[in-house]
Amino acid sequence: MSHKKFIYCWQKRLLPILIPTAVRVAVIICLTAGVLGIWGNTASISYAHAQLVSSHRGIQNQQTPSKSTALNATVYHSPDCNCCGGWIDHLKAQGFKITDFPTPDIETVKQKYNVPDNLSSCHTAIVNGYVIEGHVPADDIKRLLQEEPKVIGLSVPQMPVGTPGMEMENRKDPFSVFSFDRNDSVAVFNNYKGSR
Repeated sequence: MSHKKFIYCWQKRLLPILIPTAVRVAVIICLTAGVLGIWGNTASISYAHAQLVSSHRGIQNQQTPSKSTALNATVYHSPDCNCCGGWIDHLKAQGFKITDFPTPDIETVKQKYNVPDNLSSCHTAIVNGYVIEGHVPADDIKRLLQEEPKVIGLSVPQMPVGTPGMEMENRKDPFSVFSFDRNDSVAVFNNYKGSR
């Protein structure tokens, strides 16, 4: 295989498969940690199972909230995901009112709210009717709510180091915030430079 053919194959065929797979592996790790946390708990397995069933029913019955001037966020995440908790704390510090919704079935949430596989991350939130996927900074969410573009929402794919909730000392990887719409159009909403 020639060098050009290899690069073409990598960009057009393998990369679109590998990125969603890597995100799914990260989600599975978070979910596994959640299950192990439940098994390690002194609560009975039947109680844990009842909680899981209740969470799944809650996802099925909840509707997307309508937009309003208040900063309301419903955050779906694995029960024991620490980075999701860090992002929730970031939003709270920026004036958001949070409805925290731990669930072992985060993939169902992503499908319900039309999150593209290549933009997937570890948690999904609904903020005033918009979908917010991953570690999106609060300032970008506030800008989205102010401008009200015709998009489904914003995403920071995967889990870049240095994003809100993914802090690691002074390290900050460069990352982009993307907007996505119902026509499968993706655009850069904001770019962040990295620092070491």
